[in-house]
Amino acid sequence: MTKDAFMVEDRGGILAGPVRRPVNFSRNAKGSIHDDATAQTLGFRGGTVAGNIHFEQYTPLLLERFGSSWRKRGGLSLHFVNATTDGEPVQVFAGPVEEVGPDLRRAMVWMETPEGVRVNEGTAWVGGDDPNSTLRMRIAAQRPASDLRILKSSKVGDSVSDVPSRLDGARSLLRVADITEPMAEYTDAALFGERVAAPAVAIDALRAVEGSLYAAVTDFVGMFGAIELQYLDGPIFLDHDYLADATVIAVGESPKTEVTWYESTLRDATDKRVVARMLMMSRLLKASSPLWT
Repeated sequence: MTKDAFMVEDRGGILAGPVRRPVNFSRNAKGSIHDDATAQTLGFRGGTVAGNIHFEQYTPLLLERFGSSWRKRGGLSLHFVNATTDGEPVQVFAGPVEEVGPDLRRAMVWMETPEGVRVNEGTAWVGGDDPNSTLRMRIAAQRPASDLRILKSSKVGDSVSDVPSRLDGARSLLRVADITEPMAEYTDAALFGERVAAPAVAIDALRAVEGSLYAAVTDFVGMFGAIELQYLDGPIFLDHDYLADATVIAVGESPKTEVTWYESTLRDATDKRVVARMLMMSRLLKASSPLWT
């Protein structure tokens, strides 16, 4: 599929990317929130586009805003506000850059529909750790849960370490033709020495911990509530061996969901350098679990 060129519009200091129509890559995952029938049973308009897919639309905008160093020491912290379905048009925006530390520069970012409905919102930055990123601030405000049923076996401090993680290149490249912003480094190893993982795929490398971290959590339909991806010594590559560690850092609840947060890191399996860090918040839908229905 041929994509229109990525063109940035400057609207008085706010950068706007082009309108795109993200594909719901997981629409055939029966029983998931991405499956039309399941999602509609749970009150959604249809199968949802996974939040990590939206990360890919931000990449060229953030490279425009922060420069090439964003790939090595940049971050994107997004809270997902309203879900979209397959092919719905959305547009990404980045506000002016603020100097918030000796080397740290930050900008507000958001995605919305042509009607102005906010899909996700957060912060992006470059130059090191940002203790005031959107998700760091949300975690600090997370109130403890009083009634956890799906997550009754999970607690803050649960951790796993040295989980092998490797992104299969052939499988990952099947997605490249249909992502909103295909980039040369996703297919051409000559540019960085290895093929770079598109953001949604890179996030999967840091999610390798979930099977072990939540081994006892079953019988629910979940969805991403928020994700923060930070490159510490990026980028993340395909067909490269990594090790992942993770710790549950918060749990919570709302009238319709149970909520769990974890932080994971990704290390090169050979030289042990830390390549990336992620914060993940998942919403476990109460209406999907026999423990609540």
